This record gives sequence, structure tokens and C-alpha cells, in this order.
Amino acid sequence: MTSLSPPQSSTPDEPVTGDAPHRIRRPLLTQSWLDATFLHWPADPADVAGALPPGIVPDTVDGVTYVGLVAFRVHRSGWLGLPPVPYLGSFPETNIRLYTVDAHGRRGVVFRSLDASRLLPVAVGRVGFGMPYVWSRMAVGTRDDTVTYTSTRRWPGPRGVRSRISVRVGEPIARPTELDHFLTARWGLHSTLFGRPVYVPNSHPRWPLHQAELLACDEDLVAAAGLPTPAGEPVSVLYSPGVPARFARPAGTPQRKNRRPQS
Repeated sequence: MTSLSPPQSSTPDEPVTGDAPHRIRRPLLTQSWLDATFLHWPADPADVAGALPPGIVPDTVDGVTYVGLVAFRVHRSGWLGLPPVPYLGSFPETNIRLYTVDAHGRRGVVFRSLDASRLLPVAVGRVGFGMPYVWSRMAVGTRDDTVTYTSTRRWPGPRGVRSRISVRVGEPIARPTELDHFLTARWGLHSTLFGRPVYVPNSHPRWPLHQAELLACDEDLVAAAGLPTPAGEPVSVLYSPGVPARFARPAGTPQRKNRRPQS
């Protein structure tokens, strides 16, 4: 069992689990995440803490946090229980994310960038929710057991930032490790809305994870997100055919003091 950093708070951290800790009966947003590839590099918590909203700290495993690049297809997005939005509700997305925890012990992610191929969802995400969406020219292609994701930024930039990720999908993972769950099963989003920190819960079925072999990784999204350029190959490469997801309305987030990583 992976040892997790102890919190300096009266509220214990949520357990690391592949199953959602809460149900969302009246979702703000529903969508599916399909053909998802997860690439992860280790990072020193001190190197990424400054990129997080106030009061949110890096979540760690054995004193190490991670930078994630996640590429997938958003499919059939719908708001407030209404039917999915035609055309505009389905598009490729690639996000750069960090792993976080708040004073309630709620584990989540902070997005440093979200490249998407539909301009209207990008504008809504930026203006209405304060999310760092970027409009990009993108494609997801499959051939036999290989999946390839490409993106080139259009607006607001910096223009020309791009990525090309290609993986060969392997066998299903019968028993995901605790680190697999830590990197993929994140049950909320930490962000800032109108100057105030918020937490947006999500829920979905357990990720059906597969082993994956990285065939190509040519990207400058991580550096463009203001994070240290990854050194070497990712330490974790995973693939999933996807899950349906549900988001709840944003909730307030109290501040949390920094924690000392476990040695």
C-alpha cells in the first residue's frame, strides 16, 4: 500500500479510491470522457505549489506530487439535466493538471490549461467559470490498437503551442495500484471563481484502465502552463476507453496550511 502524506488538519484526507465517494443526483453538467490517455511525471511539491489557488496544497504520494497530461474526447455534454448539446457538446480535449487537497481533505485537481477544439465551450469555460481553456485545432485518431492525439493552439495562445501524443493500448489492468487510482480517480476540481476558491465535485464509474505503451510524445503544453519541463519519459502511461461523468455545482473551499511531506 502506498504511504500518503499525513495532513496537518483535524479533517483527514479522503481515501485514495477508484470509486466515487459521493453521489450527484442533480448534476450541473453531464458528459462522457472517451479514449482517455494519462501521462504523468513526478514533481517536487515545492516546484508546483505556487501554481495553485490560495489555501490549496499539492497532494502527494511518499512526498512526491505529479504533473499530468490527459488527452481524451469529451462526448455528449449536457447542462442541468437537459439533453446533450449537438455538435458543440463533443470535442477533443487535452489538459495539464496538478494534484491537490484542501482543508476538508477533499482530493482534486487544478487545471493549468485545457485545450479544446470548440470555440463556444472554450469561451463559456473562460468567461463563465474562470477556467484556463484554450481554443486549439485538435484531432483524435485510432488505428488498430494505436490512439493518436494532436493539438495546435489558436486562441488566446501562445499560438503555436502544440502536442502530438501516440500510445499503443495494451491489456486491461485487473487490479489497479493505489498510484493508478491516485492519478486517475480525482473526485473534484479546485479552482477560483470571482476571486474566491471553489471546489466542484464530480462522480463517475470506476475507470476501466489499460496498460499503454508511449509511442510518441512531442509536446510543449507543460512548459506553456508555467510548470517545469518534464525530465525524461513519463513514469505512468495509462489508457481508458472512458466513463460517463457528472459534475455538481461549485462549493466554497476553506484554506489549508502547507503540509510537511512524509520522509
